[in-house]
Amino acid sequence: MAKKGQKFQRYTDEEKAKIISEYLEGKESLKSIAEKYGITSRKTVFTWLNKYRNTGTTNNDKRGRPIKNDEIDYKVRYEILKKYQAFLKEQQEKK
Repeated sequence: MAKKGQKFQRYTDEEKAKIISEYLEGKESLKSIAEKYGITSRKTVFTWLNKYRNTGTTNNDKRGRPIKNDEIDYKVRYEILKKYQAFLKEQQEKK
């Protein structure tokens, strides 16, 4: 469990890929690779390995709800809806 104020080491995707490729070549075990690169737990390397095997990548995807870059413009949508309703009303009157 993390302690208050604890700082975590971040690894780039390139570093993770290098570590995983080194393991997949069969040169060293997870434990020795973790010790070599200063990773406190071999389970971290194991997690990266599983993610690589499942998705084919080691990128740092953010968790949670994605941030929407495009804000919904309700005024524009409202105008489109009004035009559509007017069109439907016009079509009904023709019948």
